[in-house]
Amino acid sequence: MRPAFAVGLVFAGCCSNVIFLELLARKHPGCGNIVTFAQFLFIAVEGFLFEADLGRKHPAIPIRYYAIMVTMFFTVSVVNNYALNLHIAMPLHMIFRSGSLIANMILGIIILKKRYSVFKYASIALVSVGIFICTFMSAKQVTSQSSSSENDGFQAFAWWFLGIGALTFALLMSARMGIFQETLYKQFGKHAKEALFYNHALPLPGFIFLASDIYDHAVLFNNSELYQVPVVGVIVPIMWFYLLMNVITQYVCIRGVFILTTECASLTVTLVVTLRKFVRALEAVRLTSPSFCTQTEASPSALGSGCVLISRFGSQGLLSSPRVWCVYSAIWSSSLMGL
Repeated sequence: MRPAFAVGLVFAGCCSNVIFLELLARKHPGCGNIVTFAQFLFIAVEGFLFEADLGRKHPAIPIRYYAIMVTMFFTVSVVNNYALNLHIAMPLHMIFRSGSLIANMILGIIILKKRYSVFKYASIALVSVGIFICTFMSAKQVTSQSSSSENDGFQAFAWWFLGIGALTFALLMSARMGIFQETLYKQFGKHAKEALFYNHALPLPGFIFLASDIYDHAVLFNNSELYQVPVVGVIVPIMWFYLLMNVITQYVCIRGVFILTTECASLTVTLVVTLRKFVRALEAVRLTSPSFCTQTEASPSALGSGCVLISRFGSQGLLSSPRVWCVYSAIWSSSLMGL
């Protein structure tokens, strides 16, 4: 029941979180830093009060291990964001990141010496096909949109290829982080709320370097139109309301993810996160240019089929749960039908 509840938190939190993030970004596209800071600050303060007991409770897992996880997470985030500056289309960016299932399985075989069923290998093959289709069509789009000059075309393709390399590195690093978490929980026990707290509290000093940008957007938020919050009747600038709802839904989502990391193997957690990314990737493909949408429509279909296959025929834990299997199937089929 606990893993199924966590899956519900992930999809309810993440899908609603996207709505408020879109409302924020539509008005102020450069508000990413203040949104990230608010999310980290909220989760860190909540964890400091209720998990760390105002600093009196010592962590069950040594801080140095959390420092390693934070470094990995920071590296993945920076590399993924920078890839968007290298001629990487947003649909390709999101679909490529859905390939974490592949990376997780490969590293699981190499590092943990795991072996998987034929159905899992088949599902990974489908996910790989989906990523290959989107990557190939994206490469054609980059070359066709570049200048007629051969040098300009080659330069655009070179930057795109570098972006693919950056995404691949981030993919492998993210999978390694998941396996690292899995081994930590086996060694020190399951501590989801503690991990959630330290993974958000330790990076907070880094936001000092972004203080100027955060302050500028706080001023912009203060100057936004006023909005009366339903039920409570409080009047606040509407951008602060959007930010508050984004932070709350992000907390629900990330809380579900961290519960899953303590209850399930890293491949299972990666599957749930991949399905969440798949829903968002499908919408990104539909919102892009018509030609790109037509050329890549098989890509999300292959990704979704692979995810559902691995969830249906997985042999252990959450993967074999009929209840969660129904959740996966509903998400996949409703996404393809455009509901």
